Amino acid sequence: MEYQVSARKYRPMTFASVVGQETLTTTLKNAVRSGKLAHAFLFCGPRGVGKTTCARIFARTINCEKPTADGEACGECESCKAFLENRSYNIFELDAASNNSVENIKQLMEQTRIPPQVGRYKVFIIDEVHMLSTQAFNAFLKTLEEPPSYVIFILATTEKKKLLPTILSRCQIYDFDRMNVANTVNHLKMVAEKEGYTYEEEALEIIAEKADGGMRDALSLFDQAASFCQGNITREKVIKDFNLMDLDNYFTLTDLALENKCAEVMVLLNDMLSQGIDGGNIVCGLAEHIRNVMMCKDPQTTPLLEASKKYSERYISQAKKCPVAFLYKALQILTRCDLNYRQSSNKRLLVEITLIEVAQITQPDDADSSPRKGRRLKTLFKLLFSSNEVKIKQVTEEEKKKAEERKSISNNTGKPLTNNTGNPYGNTAKETESKPYGSTKNDQRSKISISSFGSTFGAIVKKQAVTTIEKETAESSKEDNAFTDEDLQREWLAMCNRMSKNPQMVGLAASMRNLQPKITSHPEIEILVTNNILLDQLKGIQGRIRATLSGELHNSSLKVSLRIAENFEIKKIKTKQEIFEKLKEESASLRKLITDLKLELT
Repeated sequence: MEYQVSARKYRPMTFASVVGQETLTTTLKNAVRSGKLAHAFLFCGPRGVGKTTCARIFARTINCEKPTADGEACGECESCKAFLENRSYNIFELDAASNNSVENIKQLMEQTRIPPQVGRYKVFIIDEVHMLSTQAFNAFLKTLEEPPSYVIFILATTEKKKLLPTILSRCQIYDFDRMNVANTVNHLKMVAEKEGYTYEEEALEIIAEKADGGMRDALSLFDQAASFCQGNITREKVIKDFNLMDLDNYFTLTDLALENKCAEVMVLLNDMLSQGIDGGNIVCGLAEHIRNVMMCKDPQTTPLLEASKKYSERYISQAKKCPVAFLYKALQILTRCDLNYRQSSNKRLLVEITLIEVAQITQPDDADSSPRKGRRLKTLFKLLFSSNEVKIKQVTEEEKKKAEERKSISNNTGKPLTNNTGNPYGNTAKETESKPYGSTKNDQRSKISISSFGSTFGAIVKKQAVTTIEKETAESSKEDNAFTDEDLQREWLAMCNRMSKNPQMVGLAASMRNLQPKITSHPEIEILVTNNILLDQLKGIQGRIRATLSGELHNSSLKVSLRIAENFEIKKIKTKQEIFEKLKEESASLRKLITDLKLELT
């Protein structure tokens, strides 16, 4: 016998065998029993929940010659046999995705004019009706509103919002529900038993959750798992086959985040990525897990959890440990990562930063944190800094005690105590407090002061840089070295190059490169400016220009003046080609080299 997939082999043939749509099927059976049938029905809902299946069962039942008392088809009359053998001329199926033109609708309307030869109704099932063009919808409106008495239309769609209001108003609308996990698992158990497969209930629950409410998807996944497991469907094999992340990892991630264990979170993330699991799926799965935990915070929302009994108990247990604020913030962070994941050029780094942020939600803020600083990662080495702070406090307390003892002795004797060099001990204590612990007078290396412990690394580096600049400025301010025009031009261009790295000063730096400062009376320099606009810009930073050149030229007496150049003082700026031609005229060697090597200026 030819092999059939489970979705086709176990397709329901009666209303009673339809899974998860009890309310809807009861309504249809009552309509069949009472004989009160509308001329147009609209079945809408997500994929794989039984829309087309119910349309076929309904079409077969209303044409049955001997329906049962509960509104089911008998399966024995000529009409039922013709339907089961796919030779019925009373039931027509049209795929609107491939027959969406006005001509297709006109052909359908021609068929409605012929009454049924066997049975009472001609039933037209139009699947994916939202794919019809606007012109086809308009051509269909009149027939849909007033069809012949023997014609019934059943429209099926997954996109009800795409239908015209004029279509919706002419139909009885039936909304199909998503399949829940329990119904899907029970149906998969029935299929597994009929096929002779052995299974673990947890494996079927994983398949049902991955199907996301679609029975057809669940049966397709079931067939795939059965092939991989060779008839023995286990939880471990299903997870491996579908490349899924074990739910235990989500519970572990949440526990580690509550304890602020960022390092352990990164190790676990690396293990999951090394198994081939996509980072985006990890983020989405963790967000779904956090949502499930939040649903278990309140007994009223616990029924919204779609999970097995075993995992439901674990969700409830973990919900007792998680603060509500942690769950809200974690969902916000994970949702933001999900939105940015596709556009990110470094997806792994984005996922890592996201999980670090989640792991730091319950961590106390740093001492230098401020609400105005916006998003920032808290220090990852808080324990290290806290231990250093204890040692520093002990040192400072000892220094204070010694200072108090010296002060009391000084008050008793009336004279300050001095060391061997003659300096008062009070000055030495003050100097000790201002220097890093254990430093010496001749040690010129950069050190971290006691007050910097507990700060972020960025603050420490910034403080060191400022201290270094202040020292260099203080040393240079004591110098009055001589400099030449060449030195001045070199430092001027170097300053312009540094300015060009700032996006806000690129234009000004380019204009300043064309200026040539000159020494008027050492150490006074003059800068000739070509226009008033540039003059106003340079006056705004004149002090900074003077400080920079003074430091680079090691002359604290340097003075800078600005003025507009006279016409005769403005020299034409030569192009590269003009400079090249002038060099050729002045140097015979250069001309010979250019001729021999056939060089050209590009």
